[in-house]
Amino acid sequence: MGSFLKESLVEFAGEVVLKVIACLVVGGLALVFVWGWDRSPLVTGGTGGALLVFLGYGGWELVRPVRPGRRGRLAGVAAATFAVAAFFVAYAWSCKCS
Repeated sequence: MGSFLKESLVEFAGEVVLKVIACLVVGGLALVFVWGWDRSPLVTGGTGGALLVFLGYGGWELVRPVRPGRRGRLAGVAAATFAVAAFFVAYAWSCKCS
């Protein structure tokens, strides 16, 4: 019984930590976007668009059929970035911080 309680508490604490980190990341990105938009809307929009294209490329790399020896470093980094971003969005969506 004690190990079940300990495991439940550790899992609950991990969930809370992940939700707090996800909310802080999303909030920080929103603040950076607003600050950047005040400084230069063109640069902020261009950077945001480039980030969306990079994330889209990473998502495409995750779902397309794999051919041996074809995936490069950029594709791996894009796929990992997409996976982390999707993970944070999933947690931030459920944190009710907006």
